Amino acid sequence: MFVITGKNDFPIKIWLNSIQDVENSCLEQAYHLAELPFLHQWVCLMPDTHTGKGMPIGGVIAAKDVIIPNAVGVDIGCGMRFVSTNVKLEEIEQIETGNGSIISAMVGDILRNIPVGFSHYKEPQDSYTLFNAENELDKYEYDTELLGQIDAGYFQIGTLGGGNHFIGATCS
Repeated sequence: MFVITGKNDFPIKIWLNSIQDVENSCLEQAYHLAELPFLHQWVCLMPDTHTGKGMPIGGVIAAKDVIIPNAVGVDIGCGMRFVSTNVKLEEIEQIETGNGSIISAMVGDILRNIPVGFSHYKEPQDSYTLFNAENELDKYEYDTELLGQIDAGYFQIGTLGGGNHFIGATCS
């Protein structure tokens, strides 16, 4: 990760090895984001970043006093979640298991247990959101093509997808 300064002194944090790894058009979008009057602290570009429609795909911003429904770089259906733990890297990095380090074991578990690409779970997953959508169909605009995807969604919740999707971890 490295940091560059935007045009209004808001930093742009980039989770790549060097500035050469960022498309010029993506970087220009990040500079524009750094000029937003409601920006809170910084612009972040994740390892999968690339030029989007107005905002980089893989770009993350926090905004003050506004909601930007399209601030995901127009990568429909993607989501991102950061989960902080109290696990300290120095507490686990030296732990060895029968198959190598605990960190390698954790990565292996993730790779074995989370479907990637066009793979889905074999059994439906619990989803409060999908369950509620099914029970409140009268609140939604009727679209047979989209509503027909609710059942398939139960098998896709929590999958990684393909292309520029990734799982990352940080330890304090």
